[in-house]
Amino acid sequence: MLSFPNCKINLGLYVTRRRDDGYHDIETVFYPLQLTDVLEIVPATESHLYTSGLAVAGNEHDNLVWKAYQLLQDRFPGKASLIDIYLHKTIPMGAGLGGGSADGAYMLRMLNEYWDLKQNDLQLAAAALRLGSDCPFFIHNKPRFATGRGEIMNNIKLDLSAYSILLICPQVHVATAKAFGMITPRPAPFDLSSLGNLPIEQWSTYISNDFETPVFTQHPTLAAIKQQLYDHGALYASMSGSGSAIYGIFPKNQKATIKTDTPFQSFYLE
Repeated sequence: MLSFPNCKINLGLYVTRRRDDGYHDIETVFYPLQLTDVLEIVPATESHLYTSGLAVAGNEHDNLVWKAYQLLQDRFPGKASLIDIYLHKTIPMGAGLGGGSADGAYMLRMLNEYWDLKQNDLQLAAAALRLGSDCPFFIHNKPRFATGRGEIMNNIKLDLSAYSILLICPQVHVATAKAFGMITPRPAPFDLSSLGNLPIEQWSTYISNDFETPVFTQHPTLAAIKQQLYDHGALYASMSGSGSAIYGIFPKNQKATIKTDTPFQSFYLE
């Protein structure tokens, strides 16, 4: 069985409160993009996870794909069978694109079908939340206005298919915990749940990503990339999540050439 876990970008991101449990409340819009990894499961006599493509750091048993497998294996021991798992990574990691979360959520979806577990989306989303705050998004995988830690989601009417998106992923490591520590939580200055009613040409006036100020201070090259996207005609440009990916939304079929001394990958999505 084969699937293609996709990434997401954040359209606006506000850090609104530091919680008593040490996490932060946020408000954001998650938007899916069709930049994908490849995930395959096949019958086996022992279960293993094999990775290819971009290098995946850490122990295989710490991977969200493996954790998703273990979660459902423990919950449904009578239906679980041994499988080999093949994960080909294309989505850059640590870039604010949610690739690892997507892989874990897609693994839940695949096993639900493969093992005939008959779990609905609400049940799968509850399981995905045990993997990570933004994992439930990839169960629904359509534009969502998110609050709480990112796990409380509501549908939002938003369609960017009439535009092209240029995604720039520099080889820059952003220390997320440090970035959170440099943010002073504040009430959201704009109601992102109404984003679909705001013309995209006005987005740069009304919406922003709270992580940009501290992260751009640490990594000026990211600010320079964002400015280049605007200089080349982007209608809106922003960092996704806590970075380091920067995206620009352009009129359909319009492209841009980005120059920087920092190595990067770029993806043009129509």
